[in-house]
Amino acid sequence: MSTPAAPPASETQFTLTHRQIMLVLSGLMVGTLMGALDQTIVATALPTVVGELGGIRYLSWVVTAYMLASTASTALYGKLSDIYGRKPLYQVAIGLFLVGSVLCGVAQNMPELIGARVVQGLGGGGLQVVAFAIIGDVIPPRERGRYQGYFGAVFGVASIAGPLLGGFFVDGPGWRWMFFVNIPVGLAALLITNRVLPRDGARRQHRIDWWGATLLVGGVSALLLALEQGRDRGWGSGQIVGLEVLAAALLAVFLVVESRVEEPILPLGIFRIRTFSVAGGVTFLTGMGMFGVIVFLPVYLQIVKGLTPTTSGLAMLPLMAGMLVASITSGRLITRRGRYKEFPIVGTAIATVALVLLARLDQGTPRWEYSLYMLLLGLGFGCITQVLVLAAQNAVERKDLGVATSTATFLRQMGGTFGTAIFGTVLVNQLVAGIQHRLPGGVGEGCDPRAITGSPGAILRCPPEVREPIQQAFVDALNVTFFVAVPLLGLAFVLAFFLREIPLEKRSSPAR
Repeated sequence: MSTPAAPPASETQFTLTHRQIMLVLSGLMVGTLMGALDQTIVATALPTVVGELGGIRYLSWVVTAYMLASTASTALYGKLSDIYGRKPLYQVAIGLFLVGSVLCGVAQNMPELIGARVVQGLGGGGLQVVAFAIIGDVIPPRERGRYQGYFGAVFGVASIAGPLLGGFFVDGPGWRWMFFVNIPVGLAALLITNRVLPRDGARRQHRIDWWGATLLVGGVSALLLALEQGRDRGWGSGQIVGLEVLAAALLAVFLVVESRVEEPILPLGIFRIRTFSVAGGVTFLTGMGMFGVIVFLPVYLQIVKGLTPTTSGLAMLPLMAGMLVASITSGRLITRRGRYKEFPIVGTAIATVALVLLARLDQGTPRWEYSLYMLLLGLGFGCITQVLVLAAQNAVERKDLGVATSTATFLRQMGGTFGTAIFGTVLVNQLVAGIQHRLPGGVGEGCDPRAITGSPGAILRCPPEVREPIQQAFVDALNVTFFVAVPLLGLAFVLAFFLREIPLEKRSSPAR
């Protein structure tokens, strides 16, 4: 497969000074912070929200609705920003997210909340994609890693502050404020981006691939619904099989349409570029490992170690610190040396080792030990995520920059969705078998039946003769789950060696 050289400097005039770039990044980071905070705040407050609005059977839909809308719209933002410009699409994303936040805050029942989360997700899908595309527009590839590292800090802060804010709002002014808090942040992001983002130049004549967009959204939505609901309804049920067949059919037709239209929403030609394809494959696999594993670490901290949701968020500080340090450090080293290939290799190796160590956790593991394992995992993932976006952007022509960015993000989110569904199934199956083996007669009269469903509070209130077998069943199930993730990261490690390094373009004129 051929790999194009990086575009010559004559095609891309990166003339912004460091001060101007930092002004642009300030607006982008505020928007990114808003989206990242929402993901971590909601998880802490969900039990309270469901308890007030009713409808426990809709609990997963509060998360799924946002995920469906966000993932399905990711690819659309990249192409539409190539056509209409980054600035207006980024502001549209912020606006949709704000409208969805207000609707979530005033929701009076679960259907209203789920619908509002869809609107929120339509905005959230563009916050990160368009932000990284703007970075690709204004910053030379050689310097891009340095600035993209700052976004690692944003995600680190959000991951720490989110659970704390969620707990504060639930215990204080009420859960609705976890959505209303987005309003001042979003308005600040709109104001800042309106003032500091560069205006896009004249746009070429275009034709929008509406058929491709519709087929992509429909196919991805059907696939994600099948993955999310299969665990509850049964993977062999008629509804799940029907969704899988529908997803396969829609995505097959989508590929046919994309190969024939003049301006496809997802140009299939970029997958013929070796560097982009390899970066996309590593992104998908690490997305499965990262999201599919990190989501279950709080289970260990809350159920096995007895931490509250807020303190479990603090206990994950080493993971976030590792991601922050590795993201910033790798970005600066790439800018200094102009090479990026070794970072995904080193990162996947460290993450694989960390997963093997996490698979050895038990009830008596001291805090310093599991904190060290989480630090290693964070260091590994911090060397991968931002670097692969840079590699994908650097492999394509400037006209496909938005599509390349959105596709890389899309693959990571899809990997995370697959990982969460697969690992969730493994965890539940192992857990049910473990509890039935250790407590064949159930929890008995002296324990809340909700302990069997994984309620941390109910488990911790059980007597020791019931609590400890349940906790050990969770430990055993988590061990198996983490071991299942190890081959995925190992495969990503091998695949990273095939990443062809394209020289990173420098600034075409000196900045001050």
